[in-house]
Amino acid sequence: METSFNQPQRQSKVGILVMFLYTLQKLVRAFFPLILVFLFKTENLNWLYVIPSILVFISLLGLFAYLSYLNFTFFIDQESNEFVINEGVFNKTKTTIHLDKIQQVNINQSFIQKIIGVYALEIDTAGSTTKEVSIKAISHPLALALKTRLLENETVTTHEFQTDVVPEFAPENTEKPFIKISFWTLLKIGFTSNYLRSIGLLFLFYTTVRENLQSISDDENNAVDTQIGDFLEAQTILYGMFFVGFVLIGIVLVVNVVRTLIKFFGFTVSKQKGSLLLSFGLFNTKNTIVKPEKVQITTITRNYFQKKLDILEIKIQQASANEVQNKNNSIEIPGCSEVEKDTILNLIFSEIPQKGVMLKPNWRKLVFSLFLSIGIPFLIYTFIAIYIEPLAFDYVFLAVAYVIFVALMVFVGYRNNRLFVNDDFIIIQSGAWDVDNRIIEIGKIQALTTSQLFWHKKPDIGSLTIHTAGGALQFDLGNFSKVKAYINLWLYEVESKNNKWM
Repeated sequence: METSFNQPQRQSKVGILVMFLYTLQKLVRAFFPLILVFLFKTENLNWLYVIPSILVFISLLGLFAYLSYLNFTFFIDQESNEFVINEGVFNKTKTTIHLDKIQQVNINQSFIQKIIGVYALEIDTAGSTTKEVSIKAISHPLALALKTRLLENETVTTHEFQTDVVPEFAPENTEKPFIKISFWTLLKIGFTSNYLRSIGLLFLFYTTVRENLQSISDDENNAVDTQIGDFLEAQTILYGMFFVGFVLIGIVLVVNVVRTLIKFFGFTVSKQKGSLLLSFGLFNTKNTIVKPEKVQITTITRNYFQKKLDILEIKIQQASANEVQNKNNSIEIPGCSEVEKDTILNLIFSEIPQKGVMLKPNWRKLVFSLFLSIGIPFLIYTFIAIYIEPLAFDYVFLAVAYVIFVALMVFVGYRNNRLFVNDDFIIIQSGAWDVDNRIIEIGKIQALTTSQLFWHKKPDIGSLTIHTAGGALQFDLGNFSKVKAYINLWLYEVESKNNKWM
C-alpha cells in the first residue's frame, strides 16, 4: 500500500481529541492561580451557574479543536519541492519549507498521544528559533512514510524525483541498538549529576507554590512561617544548618533521580544510514536523529563520582538559529561508558579526537576569578556587618566556610581550564566539579573573535571566542601570540577546504 503526499491531507480524526486536550492543558496552566483563587476564596458558589458555564466552555473548546483539525492540512508541492502546511481558525497561516532546508524530522509521542495512540511529527530547520512545524496526530506508519519522503532530498537530487509516492510502511532501516542505557545506569546518573538544575527547579517550585498559597490565604501562610521560625529558633544554628542541608540534599537527589528516569527511560542508540537514532522517554517518547555533518559542538561531561562509576554524559549541539535554542535543544546521551563514548565519537567524527597541543590561561585569570567570587562578596559582607547590621559578625564562620569552598572550586576550575589543538580538532576543557571537554571540528568554524585589554598587551595575553552554527565557545587570558598563530591556520583551513557543516 502506498501513500501520496502530493495532495492536501489532514491528521488522524482522533487529532480532534488531541487538540482539545492540548488546548485545555495550556489554559489550565495559564490560569491555574486564578482557578485556585476562584475555588477557595469565592464564597457560596452557585453550582447551578458554574456547571453550565463549564459545559459551555468545554463545548466551545471542542468546537475550536474541531475547526483546528479541519483547517490543518499538509502536502508536498512537487513542482517547487516544498512542504506546505495550512492551519489556523481565525487567522489562517500558510507555512512553506523547502525540502533542502529541512534539518531534522523527529517522531515523538507525548503522554496524551500515547494514551490516544497517535504520534507527533516535528520538522526543524536551522533558521528558526522554534520547531517549524508540528503535526500533532498522525499514525506511526504515516509518520515514518512522511519522514522518509521529507529526508529523501538529502541523498537524492531534485531532478531524480519521478514520483511523490512512497511506501506507507517505509522502513526506518535501523540496525539493532548498539547502546542501551539500563535502569541502574540511569540511577547512577540521577545520583551524580545536575545538582544545580535540581536546586533551581526546587526553588522555582517553592516560590510558585508559596505565591499561589499566599494569594489564597495570607493567614494560613503566616501560620506556616511562624511554625518554621519557631522550629529554627528552637535549634542551634549549627544543628539547623545540618538539618536543612541534609533535607535539601535528600530532596535534590530524589528530584534528580525521578527527573532522569522519566526523561531518559528506555534510552537506546542505533545506527541509521550513517546517523545516530536516539529513542527515549517514559511518558513523552522521543525519537531524534543525529547526523555527523550537522554536529557542531560535542561535549563530554564527567565528575569525580561518575569517573569512579565508569559513566559519563555526552551532549551534542547541532546547527540552530541562536544560542538560547542551542542550550535548550542540545541532545543528551546519559550514562555512556568509555567504550561507548569512543564508538559514538567514531561515528560522528570518523575518528576519536585527540587533545594535541595544550594552551593554559594566565595566572591573572585565577586572581581575577578569586576577586569576583570572593573579594567582592567579602567587601559587601564587611560593609553590612560594620555599618548596617553588626550581628552579621556572629555568622563569620559561614563567611570563612564560603571563602574556603569557593576558593577551592575556583582553583580547581582554573587548573582544569585548558585549550587543546591538533590538526583537525579544538578541545576546550573547563569546569570545577563537572569537567566539560567541548570538541569542535576546525572545518566547522564560522567566525573567530579575539579581544585584548590594553593592560594585557605587555604580558601578551588575550581572549578567544570561537563561533559555530551550534553556539560560541570562549577561552580567556591565554598566550595571545600563540592564539593568533593558530587563528591564522584555522582561517586558512576553513577558506581552503569546502567542509560540509549543514
